[in-house]
Amino acid sequence: MNIEDLLLDYNLQLLDLSNFILNALLAALLSWILAVYYRRFGRSVSNRSQFAGNFMLLALSTMLIIYIVKSSIALSLGLVGALSIVRFRAAIKEPEELTFLFLVIGIGLGMGANQPAITVIAFVLILALLYLQSRMYNKKSFDLNNQMVVNISSAILSEENINGTMSTNFDNVELRRMSQDNGKLFMTYVVQANKFEQLTQTKSSLLKSDQNVEFSFVDNKNMIG
Repeated sequence: MNIEDLLLDYNLQLLDLSNFILNALLAALLSWILAVYYRRFGRSVSNRSQFAGNFMLLALSTMLIIYIVKSSIALSLGLVGALSIVRFRAAIKEPEELTFLFLVIGIGLGMGANQPAITVIAFVLILALLYLQSRMYNKKSFDLNNQMVVNISSAILSEENINGTMSTNFDNVELRRMSQDNGKLFMTYVVQANKFEQLTQTKSSLLKSDQNVEFSFVDNKNMIG
C-alpha cells in the first residue's frame, strides 16, 4: 500500500469519525428535546421526569449498536444471538410510555444508519403532530408536584355519585381502580390538587352524601414509579 492509499484511508476514517460525532450530538439533542416534551405534555401519571431521564442514554446506545453492526453480517448475527439471551423486565405501565420509547429507539436507529436529515425531519413532524393531537383533545397533563391519590369506600354511594363529586372538585381526574366487596364500593383516583380547598370541599361533599364514607388523600408523586 502506497502513501496515497494510506492518506486516503486516513481521511476516510476522519470523515467517518466526524459523521459519528455529529450524529451522536444530534441524537443527544433530539432525545433531550423529546424528554422535555414528555415531561411537559405527557399524560402518564407515572414519574415522567425519571422515565424521560433514560431517553438520551437509550438513543445513544441504540445508535452505537447500529453504527457498529451495520457493515458486518457477522456482528449483526452476533447481536441477535446476544439479545436472545437478554431478558428485559422493564415495567411499562401505560401505552404512552411504550410509544415514546419506540420514538427514542427510532432516533438512535436513524442516526446509527447515518440518516440525520430524514431522522430530524421525521422527528419534527411527529412531535408537531403529537402537539396538535394534545391540543385537539385538550387534556391537561398531571403536574407531579400536585398529584394526589384519593381512595374512597362507601356502602351507599354509587359510581355516578362519586364520579360526579370528583369531577366537580378537581380539573384533572383519572379513575385507576374500582372494586366492590360485601356490598361496599371501593374507588381509587389520581387527581390534580392545586388548592387545599379542593380536598376539603371533596371531604364535605362525600360526608354530606354518606356519613359513614371512608376516604384518604395521599401525596403520591414519588410513590407511582
